[in-house]
Amino acid sequence: MSWAYVFPGQGSQAVGMGKELAAAFTEAREIFQEVDDALNQKLSALMFDGPAETLTLTENAQPALMAVSMAVVKVLEKQGGVSIRNTARYVAGHSLGEYSALAAAGSLTLSDTARLLKTRGQAMQKAVPVGVGAMAALLGLDVDAALAVASDASGGGLICAAANDNAPGQVVVSGHKAAVEKAIELAKAKGAKRAMLLPVSAPFHCPLMKPAADVMAEALGKTTLISPAVPVIANVTAATMIDPDEIRRLLVEQVTAMVRWRESVNVMKEAGVDTLIELGSGKVLSGLAKRINGDLTGISVGSPQDIEEFLKKK
Repeated sequence: MSWAYVFPGQGSQAVGMGKELAAAFTEAREIFQEVDDALNQKLSALMFDGPAETLTLTENAQPALMAVSMAVVKVLEKQGGVSIRNTARYVAGHSLGEYSALAAAGSLTLSDTARLLKTRGQAMQKAVPVGVGAMAALLGLDVDAALAVASDASGGGLICAAANDNAPGQVVVSGHKAAVEKAIELAKAKGAKRAMLLPVSAPFHCPLMKPAADVMAEALGKTTLISPAVPVIANVTAATMIDPDEIRRLLVEQVTAMVRWRESVNVMKEAGVDTLIELGSGKVLSGLAKRINGDLTGISVGSPQDIEEFLKKK
């Protein structure tokens, strides 16, 4: 097998995330404690026990998802001798998951990653007043059709842009609410199977996030990055990034740019990867693997039971 490790983005959070890991493994508890200390916040208590509406806040969900992913990374390494640098051809993450991938590959420290994601979440939420922006999933249109819909829905000072190219026939658009609602109608007219608003608090990955990108440029400029031990596939380019200055630049661009996940997965497949291993909460990315390329295997590893099964196969 040729492996790539992938790391989930926002939407995969759930109350109880990481709780079984913490109960079962000292290594997981250490990760959660380090994140709590870095943020000066009992984020782990929020992850384990909720409430859901507070965990779902962008500024909490982003570092929480990273913490669970990194707990799984640490447990696999300490309990099973499975290290990212020795077993992965590539790593990649969806949106905030790119930070998890960089931390797993040693480019960022855990504490810096937690602080960056807290800042990122706060900045993204503040960039656009609640109710002004929206996001919508367009199902059954390819990315070119979705890009055309977004372009046609923009105008008169209103922005709509493709935000996530997740899989064939699954593209998300983002922007001003009126423009996104127009995109839904245009998509249906173009033959989309479904087109619907998503329950999100801000229009991520579109030009309206420029204020958040400026905040991240400043925060990343003050953060030490080193070259990752494993090539990281960037959301913005669907290509590898190794140089720390390039990583900084692409992380800033990522705030306003489309997440090219479908292309990223295909790049890894074309380079010989046959198995995508999703580390952390949820099963979104492992589920998308087969939809993107029928020859790919997707495995999710997020619980003690998952870890036990995975280590039997390795």
